[in-house]
Amino acid sequence: MKHGYDPSVTEKKWYQEWLKKELFKPVEGSADTYCIVIPPPNVTGILHIGHVLNNTLQDILIRYKRIQGYRTLWLPGTDHAGIATQNKVEQSLAKDGLSKHDLGRDAFVERVWDWKDKHGGIIIQQLKRLGCSCDWSREKFTMDPGLSLAVRTVFCRLFEKGLIYKGNYIVNWCPRCVTALSDEEVEYKEVGSHLWYIHYPAEDGGPGVVVATTRPETMLGDTGVAVHPEDTRYRHLIGHNVRLPLKDVCIPVVADEMVDREFGTGAVKITPAHDPNDFEAGKRHNLKSLLVIDEHGCMNDNAGVSYAGLTREECRVKVVDDLTTGGYLEKIEPYKHSAGFCYRCDCVIEPYLSSQWFVKMKPLAEPALRVVIDGSIRFYPDRWTKVYLNWLEGIRDWCISRQLWWGHRIPVWTCRSCGHYQAYMDAPAQCPTCNSTDMEQDPDVLDTWFSSWLWPFSTLGWPDNTSDLSTYYPTDSLITAPEIIFFWVARMIMAGLEFMGEIPFSKVYLHGTVRDEIGRKMSKSLGNSQDPLDIMEKYGADALRFSIVMISPRGSDIFFAEDSLNTGRTFSNKIWNASRLIISTCPDRSFDTPLPPVDDLTLADRWILYKLALVTRDINDHLEQFRFNDAAVAIHRFIWHELCDWYLEMAKSALYDKTNPTHKRNVQTLLVRCFSSCLQLLHPFMPFITEEIWNDLFDHPPSIMVSPWYDNKEFLAFEPDAALFDMVLRAIATLRTMRAEIGINPGKEIRGIFATSNAVFRNVLVQNMLDIKFLARLSQLDIQDVPDAPKVRATSVTPDGIDAFLDLEGIIDVPAETLRLQKEIQKTNSEIEKVTVKLNNPDFIRKAPAAIVEKNRTIEVELRERQCKLQEALHLLNQA
Repeated sequence: MKHGYDPSVTEKKWYQEWLKKELFKPVEGSADTYCIVIPPPNVTGILHIGHVLNNTLQDILIRYKRIQGYRTLWLPGTDHAGIATQNKVEQSLAKDGLSKHDLGRDAFVERVWDWKDKHGGIIIQQLKRLGCSCDWSREKFTMDPGLSLAVRTVFCRLFEKGLIYKGNYIVNWCPRCVTALSDEEVEYKEVGSHLWYIHYPAEDGGPGVVVATTRPETMLGDTGVAVHPEDTRYRHLIGHNVRLPLKDVCIPVVADEMVDREFGTGAVKITPAHDPNDFEAGKRHNLKSLLVIDEHGCMNDNAGVSYAGLTREECRVKVVDDLTTGGYLEKIEPYKHSAGFCYRCDCVIEPYLSSQWFVKMKPLAEPALRVVIDGSIRFYPDRWTKVYLNWLEGIRDWCISRQLWWGHRIPVWTCRSCGHYQAYMDAPAQCPTCNSTDMEQDPDVLDTWFSSWLWPFSTLGWPDNTSDLSTYYPTDSLITAPEIIFFWVARMIMAGLEFMGEIPFSKVYLHGTVRDEIGRKMSKSLGNSQDPLDIMEKYGADALRFSIVMISPRGSDIFFAEDSLNTGRTFSNKIWNASRLIISTCPDRSFDTPLPPVDDLTLADRWILYKLALVTRDINDHLEQFRFNDAAVAIHRFIWHELCDWYLEMAKSALYDKTNPTHKRNVQTLLVRCFSSCLQLLHPFMPFITEEIWNDLFDHPPSIMVSPWYDNKEFLAFEPDAALFDMVLRAIATLRTMRAEIGINPGKEIRGIFATSNAVFRNVLVQNMLDIKFLARLSQLDIQDVPDAPKVRATSVTPDGIDAFLDLEGIIDVPAETLRLQKEIQKTNSEIEKVTVKLNNPDFIRKAPAAIVEKNRTIEVELRERQCKLQEALHLLNQA
C-alpha cells in the first residue's frame, strides 16, 4: 500500500489517462445536456491566478454535472487578440531592426500566424496542468475557417440591415497602437493636472473672454468658444468673434446648453476634431473640424509651423510658454480629472476624428434588455443586473474597425472607379454598379470582440446547422469576470438573440477579482503575482484549486496569499490518511455492496448517513446558486469533522473488535460507502487525489468521473435519529472542552457523569455509553436522573441542558493549577493592554502600514479569546 501522497506524480499520470480514455468528451446517449463555453483566453496569454479561479469554477460545474450523468461539454478555445498579438510580433521584429512595413501586410500576417503556432498554445497546456476537463478535440480559435465564416456572415447580414455603417466621428484613438478603440477598451484613471486659463481677445479689440482648459495644446484646433445661453456674463459676446491666440484667426462665440457655468470661467473652447462633446457642439453650430494631432500623437501641419512634429506633451509645454510670453495666460490652477488610457498599452487616449465602421446598437440592445428584465437570463450576484441594464439603456454605437493587420479583415470592397462599396462574403469579381474590376478591400480589421461575441454559437458550427449546435445551444452557464460584462457578456446576449433567435445562456456568474492579502490587484509590476505553475509544483493543482475556492465568497473579491494554500494541502493529507486507514481496515471493498438492513444500523450509523445526505443536498444547492466556497466549506466540514473526527474515530473500536464480526462488517460497509460518496462530492474540486484514491479503494473501477452517482436522498429519513445523536456528540464535546480547559492530559482516563431528568436523553446516552467513554477518554461514565456530583469536580452544562461533571479527585492539584492559571491570566492581561494602547493611538493607525495595523488587531482578538479560556478554566477549578 502506498503511504505518502505525491501530487506531482499523481496529477500528471491521471490527466494523461483521462485524455487517453477520452473522458472529457460528451457521453453519447445521456438525456440531459450541460454545456459551458470557455471565456477564450488571449492566444498571447500566460496562466495567472485570475485564470486559475475562473477555470477552476468552470471545471467544478462541468465535473459535477458529468459525475451526475449529464452529457457535458466544456468547449475550449483561444482568442486571436488583435492588438496584443500584433504588438508581440512587432516587438519581435523591432529586435531585428524591422517594422511591419518592411515585411508588407501579407508577409507580416504570415509571421503572426507562425508566432501563434509556436507560442499560442502555452496557456492551453497550462490549463491542462490545472486539471481542466475541456473537450480538447473541439478546441476553437477565433480565426479558424469556420469562425471566420461566421464573422463574415454576421457582418454582411448587419450591413444589409443597415446596422453597420461608416462615418466620420470622434473615436478613442491609441497613438501607440495606432488604432481606434471602443468605449469599453478605454480605462479611466484620475490624474493630477492643471487648468490653464487663457484669454481670447474680442475681434474688435474688446476684453473678449477667458476660457479654462486641461489641454492647452488642442487650442490650435479651436474653431469656436461656447457659453451657456442663460449666462448673463457673456450674453453680449454671443454671435460675435474672438481671436484665437497664437494663430491670430477669428472664431465665433456660440450659445450652447452643454456648457457647465460652474466649470472654470463658464466659457469653454470648442475643438470639434479632438473632443466628443465639442464634436457634437460643432455639428450643432456648423463649426469646422480641424485635426491638429496625427495618428501617432504628434502635431500635424494644421497646428502651425511652430508646433508641427512635436508630441502632444512637447506641444503643451511650448504652447504654455508662448501664451505666457504673449500675455494670454491668465493663471494656472491644480486640477484632478479622469483621463482615458488604452487597456492594452496604457497610453493616454486621444479623442480623434476619423472615418470608422460602427454597429448601431440600440436595435440589438432592446431584446437583450427584455430577456434580463423578464428573468430569462439571471446574473449572479444579482447586483450585476442593474449594472447591465444601465449600460444597455444608455448604449452607444460600437466602433468595430481597427487600424491593424492582424485580425478579421473587414469584408467590404470599394470600387475605385465609381466609389460604390458593399459587404461581400467573398471577394467580388466586379463592381455591381459600373462593372469595373478595380475593387479594393477595406484595409482595416474588425475589433477582436466582433468574433468573440459570436462565441457561444460560432464554436458549435454556426452558420451551418450542425449536430453540436442543435444539441448544445443554448448553453447553460457562463462564468466570467465582471470587467468584461460590457465587452463580451452583453454583446453575446445581443448576438445570440439576433442570429440564433435564442439566448446564448440562462445564467451568468461574475466572480470577484483576485487581490493580494492587502487588497492590491495582482500584477507583475507590483511583484505580487505568483506563477500558478510554481504553486502547482510546490503544492499540487488540487491544493491550489481547493484553496482558492475556499476563500472565494460569491461575487466578492478574493484576497490571496501563499499561506491560504495550506488549507488545500492539509486537507489533501487528511483525505489521504483517512483513505489509508479505511483501505487497511476494510479488505472487502466493492462499489455496489448493499448497505446493512436499517434495523442493524446503530444511531451513529444513521447519523453519518443523514449527514452524508445533508452535505450531498447542500453541495448541489450551493453549486446551483454559484456559491462555490459554501460548497467547498460543506465538503471540508463533513470529511474533516463529521466523518473523520467523529464517525471514523468511533468506528475504530468496531474495526479492531474481534468479538462482534457482524457489527464490524456493517461499519466497514458504511465507511466504504460514505467515503466513496465523499470522493464523488469532492472530485469536482480536487479531481486528481480523488481519482487516485478511488482506484486504490476499488479493484479496476471505471473512472470516478463516470462512476454511478450516489444522490443519498434516501438517508434524509434518518433526521430524527441524527438529531438524537447530535445531542450525544454535544455531550461528548462538553466533556472534551472541560478537559482541555483544565489541562488534563488527553490520554488520561477519568470518571464522567451526566445527569438529566429527560428520560429519552438518558436512554440515548446509555445506549451510546461505549462511544462516549471512548471519545471522551473516560474510565467510567455514570448516567443519572438527579445529579450526584463528586466533591472535587469540574462542572458544565451541555447545550441540551444536561449537567456534566468530571471527577477530579486525585487527578489534579487544584491550588497549584489555580496559581498557574492566575499567572497566565495576568500575563495575558498585560499583553492585551500593550496592544490596546497601540490600537487606541491615532498616530499608529495613521502612520503604520495597513498590514501591521491589521496584524495587531488580529493579535488583540486572539489574546482576548485566550483570556476568556483561561478565566473559564479558573472558574471550573474554583468549582472543584
